[in-house]
Amino acid sequence: MGQAIQEYVRQMKIAAGLNEQLIYAAWDAVSGASAYTVSKYLKNGTLYCSLSSSVVRSRLYPVKDELLSKLNAYLKEDSLFVPDDPRVGFVRQLVLQ
Repeated sequence: MGQAIQEYVRQMKIAAGLNEQLIYAAWDAVSGASAYTVSKYLKNGTLYCSLSSSVVRSRLYPVKDELLSKLNAYLKEDSLFVPDDPRVGFVRQLVLQ
């Protein structure tokens, strides 16, 4: 069933937009900082997250690589995520602002 959904998403050409929204939702679920996240955007595989609290940013910065791994693992489990989409795939880098 998951494969059929991914094929439908590809044929309707909505994979990039859907992947982007799933990445934002994954950040909220994995980071624990959704209440402090002011904005987030994705560009060339890099997720930029602006945080309203410098304390939260300083606590997340040392575990940035671990967050990136958890974020991509979360996306792998989602049946709607299309990992091989050329426009928006897995997150390669995380920037905390």
